Amino acid sequence: YLSEITMSLLTAAKSKAPDMGYAPDFVHFALAPFINDIHRKGIRVVSNAGGVNPLACAEAIRAVVKKAGLEMKVAVVTGDDLMPHRKSLTEVKMADGGASALPATLHSMNAYLGAGPILRCLDLGADIVVTGRCVDSAVALGPLMHSFGWTWDQYDLLAAGSLAGHLIECGAQSTGGIFTDWHKVPDWDTMGFPVVECGPDGSLVLTKPPGTGGLVSFGTVAEQLVYEIQDPRRYQLPDVTCDFSRVSIREEAGVEGGAVRVRGAKGLAPSPFYKVCATYMDGFRATAVCPVGGPEPRTRTKRIFKQLGLDDYSAVNVQVLGAEDTYGLNAKYKASRDVVLWMAVHHKQKKALELFSREVAPAGTGMACLMCVCVRGRTPVLKPFFFLHPKSELQVQKLFNLRDTESEARVLNWTEASKGRCVCCRLPSGPHSYRLEELAFTRSGDKGDSANIGVIARHPLFYPYLRKHLTSSTVQEFFSHIIEPGQDRPVTRYSLPGIFGLNFVLTRCLGGGGVASLRSDPQVKPSSVTKTSPKTGGKYCHKVSRVCFFIVKIRAGRYGLKSIS
Repeated sequence: YLSEITMSLLTAAKSKAPDMGYAPDFVHFALAPFINDIHRKGIRVVSNAGGVNPLACAEAIRAVVKKAGLEMKVAVVTGDDLMPHRKSLTEVKMADGGASALPATLHSMNAYLGAGPILRCLDLGADIVVTGRCVDSAVALGPLMHSFGWTWDQYDLLAAGSLAGHLIECGAQSTGGIFTDWHKVPDWDTMGFPVVECGPDGSLVLTKPPGTGGLVSFGTVAEQLVYEIQDPRRYQLPDVTCDFSRVSIREEAGVEGGAVRVRGAKGLAPSPFYKVCATYMDGFRATAVCPVGGPEPRTRTKRIFKQLGLDDYSAVNVQVLGAEDTYGLNAKYKASRDVVLWMAVHHKQKKALELFSREVAPAGTGMACLMCVCVRGRTPVLKPFFFLHPKSELQVQKLFNLRDTESEARVLNWTEASKGRCVCCRLPSGPHSYRLEELAFTRSGDKGDSANIGVIARHPLFYPYLRKHLTSSTVQEFFSHIIEPGQDRPVTRYSLPGIFGLNFVLTRCLGGGGVASLRSDPQVKPSSVTKTSPKTGGKYCHKVSRVCFFIVKIRAGRYGLKSIS
């Protein structure tokens, strides 16, 4: 249920209502309608829906259980919230090894907990476990450790369990939900969620319920594998450092709905630090969307600001959607008879944005011929701030039924080549031109102000050529219009030979990311870009990964690829 932007929104919700700050959908739609079946079948539920207020979430769950006349043990994990320790954190450790002071306008601080507290709750007999901020994969790793008795020094098994959680953490995204080849995915209206069948040896088979729509294939699962993992050789989690670089994915035949076998995860000892995501107030933003280009309310408001003694805008972003502004110098079709003007501004004072909003609306009658003007905003800007916190200094609590409390102040020691995915039986001979999406699957995602773009070869023979020509400098040049200047190394490339893939990390390229960005696409993933169906444009909803339309010319001989340009 949680992401960095979700944590920001839940923090804002809790500030308005002390009994909010969790995901109410979990309680009212995912749990309440099925609570009798859950109890009767002995299903044990683990969820991170507690957000920034897991105690309130647990209380709401208890109310559901009581209303149904049932007896169930509800456990809640707390301790991820570091705000009570704010005064003692005069200086924090950064990921690059340096130190920094906390932002003055700090709004929230939450550590990414691991599977340890979840495991302890299950071992003590909890029927329902709800947590606050934890890594997404922990809600799967905890139950696996409880079921199979895995220990904290069995790093390869912990990596396999974390991989299982990573592959299903985004729901239908690994069963074709936002697949590159979306048009090949059947029955979107009944799309099934993924299921991972796990063995005590760490074996994993990913499938989906029989009779449901969607697609489980090498491509759908490989795209989820590369999602937001940054360096695949050292994917840092609280319980284990994962090496997913040589993970292989093989399609299994004869399984209704499709299935893949995943193997090859390796693990190393975890870091002694928790990753912490803090948010801090950084002024306000407002957005105006107009169906025709023309009005410039910021010009008029700048004069008003000067008259009232207000500072100028901190940042201004104007895009003409429909004229391919998103593609920068890579735009092809600049002429259009229908465009939408996107205007977003940032200011330290809310009063200034109230003036901006008032000046946008009159554009409908006093400027260009506008059919409609939509203003969104004067919303607070909560920017993310990441740092590291020693595990030994964090106290994690497990509360049962909100009465009996157990605390732990100590640190919890908590290629094969892919087959069955060739896109052609015989490679063509002679010179041919291809778009990148014809040669590879792609997947994009965000981490704060950084973008993560995975590229997986559709055929193993394409991989050497993708490696040769999709270099860091090539990708940097293509995305130069969105990358913040002045960086020594804004693009880093990592290799995943197990799935014949590449992973690119672009730093400081999202305008601050999440709720801080002024752009129309602040998160480089479909949930922030569009909710249209495939028939109305879903093909290009991965905005960052889809604009990589490199033209690749391949010269193929009778038995394989000969040259590429």
